[in-house]
Amino acid sequence: MQVRTTRFGILTVEPQDLIEFPAGIMGLEECRRWLLLSDAGNDALGWLQSTERPELALAVVSPRRFVPDYRFRTFQSELAPLALAGLDEAQVLVTVSRHDGELTLNLKAPILINPLARRGRQIAANDDHPLQYALSSAPSRLKKSA
Repeated sequence: MQVRTTRFGILTVEPQDLIEFPAGIMGLEECRRWLLLSDAGNDALGWLQSTERPELALAVVSPRRFVPDYRFRTFQSELAPLALAGLDEAQVLVTVSRHDGELTLNLKAPILINPLARRGRQIAANDDHPLQYALSSAPSRLKKSA
């Protein structure tokens, strides 16, 4: 099947590449089918591309890449639609946005994906995580080599 996008052009994908978000994503509840794409120029970055709205692609990253001790709490009922045996089976992503000229991560509302069932869900975590965690706050992973 072909998916038309404004950012990536026309993509040829297999139906099993689609990720179903039965409840949509917060603020985008009408968008239920998405593709998870890697960014060719940045291995830390991915894109959730809507198959229903060609102009809609959300930048996403693994939060632990920038916040190594990131953990969140949620109700078991929030996880039930994903059919996960355990939270460790989920792929956890957060959206990246620009706020006041700075890149930020939404740590309050992670996106969980069951890669086997191809189902996703965005949840509101039951913690005090920020909606806009500035990447400049993230600890540097660079080490002095010489």
